[in-house]
Amino acid sequence: MGTQLLARGLKTNECGMAWNVTRPGDVGAIHQAYRNGGCDLITTNSFGGTRFVLAGHQLAARVAELNRAAAAVARAGTGENGWVLGDVGPFGDFLEPLGDTTADDLRAAFRDQIAALIAGGADAILVETMVDPAEAIVGVEAAKSCSADVPVIVTYAFQKSAPGEFRTIMGTTVAEAVQRAIAAGADIVGTNCGTSLTLDDYVELGRQLVAAAGKTPVIVQPNAGSPRLENDCAIYDATPEQMAETALKLLGVGVRIIGGCCGTTPAHLAAMSRAIKAA
Repeated sequence: MGTQLLARGLKTNECGMAWNVTRPGDVGAIHQAYRNGGCDLITTNSFGGTRFVLAGHQLAARVAELNRAAAAVARAGTGENGWVLGDVGPFGDFLEPLGDTTADDLRAAFRDQIAALIAGGADAILVETMVDPAEAIVGVEAAKSCSADVPVIVTYAFQKSAPGEFRTIMGTTVAEAVQRAIAAGADIVGTNCGTSLTLDDYVELGRQLVAAAGKTPVIVQPNAGSPRLENDCAIYDATPEQMAETALKLLGVGVRIIGGCCGTTPAHLAAMSRAIKAA
């Protein structure tokens, strides 16, 4: 979403979530492009939707409005036959004792965001790019307190800590991250947005996630390869064909929901969708 908003003119330090209200046509067009490419699940433009993050744009008082609009725009762009995932990203700091924010304060902030996403039409809640299982757990608890019927997905961001080994930046292993999320009530677990991971790394990470998750379905949303900087811009070099090949490999190791994170354009997802549905 961030990449697509920038391509449509989002300025540095501008709040992308505000576009759900000020430029809903542009946000809706992004959703429709992915939906037309074959995506069954569409993610709302609400990654930084807690009051903690919105406060940095002087928009903390508009949490309910902006998140409800995010879900409504995604709902309109997805149609009734697709699924809208209400996107909940990190709150931007650390919980106690590393930071000053208490679990109760964060739970309340997540609850405000999630309640608005559900009111706007979200079918499920995606608690994503987590690095601390404690934050992920608070997100699950907040979602479940808003609605016991709405599925909750938790995805972590991992990096390679050793050959064949992956951890979050907090040092959390794949097994611990997954098992703690499941114990908290997550219905689906997985990963998105790994740090400096190759496409083959995502396949191996998917294999480990499936092993750790047991009967719980696993989702993997790889970046379009490991980015490189060019003129201060992140460039993702993986082609749609390479992403399609990776999607089939992920399917082969037992991953059941496959998507894309940073750098994955509608063309990437269209190629992945065709490959998966042909298989």
